[in-house]
Amino acid sequence: MKIKLTSVYVDDQDKALRFYTEVLGFVKKADFSQGPFRWLTVASPEHPEGTQLQLALNNNPAAKAYQQALFQQNQPAAMFFTDDVQAQGINP
Repeated sequence: MKIKLTSVYVDDQDKALRFYTEVLGFVKKADFSQGPFRWLTVASPEHPEGTQLQLALNNNPAAKAYQQALFQQNQPAAMFFTDDVQAQGINP
């Protein structure tokens, strides 16, 4: 068994897509809309067929409360690992 998809809640899907692809180097996997709903996922370039991260719009009151509670407790919603952050081009 393995995890194929997980979600993070974002305020702006276009801005989140730019951050995850242009800053972190992820690749866009899915991007389609049906009415007001947009399904948007990214994946690691090292494992493009691996786990996808859904960039879900944070327009659900329960999701917003969850996100705010994690933020207030300084808890990360997701953790990413790399052997060399400088080689990734990320300035911590």
